[in-house]
Amino acid sequence: MDLSSMSTVELRQLQERVKQEMKRREHQDIAKAREQILAIAQSVGIPVNELVGAGARAKTGSVAVRYRNPADAAQQWTGRGRQPKWVKEWLDAGKSIDLLRV
Repeated sequence: MDLSSMSTVELRQLQERVKQEMKRREHQDIAKAREQILAIAQSVGIPVNELVGAGARAKTGSVAVRYRNPADAAQQWTGRGRQPKWVKEWLDAGKSIDLLRV
């Protein structure tokens, strides 16, 4: 296939066909891999959810609250992720975060 002789419209159409074919093959590969995994799991008598780590996910739980707003006890923060607005305002006022600890 000589791409240099193709028009821009033809190249775009070819590009779209390639995208569609790539997507189709990815789905096909995933389905084939899933079938192979299921067959292996069944052959050794292991439930599939054990293979994919469902047991590990069950161990995770909620994170304990580490900070609480003294003005509004409903406002709590675990100390993970982005600081809530009330924590930022507290710190901007020059107060210590240790005073918010639970």
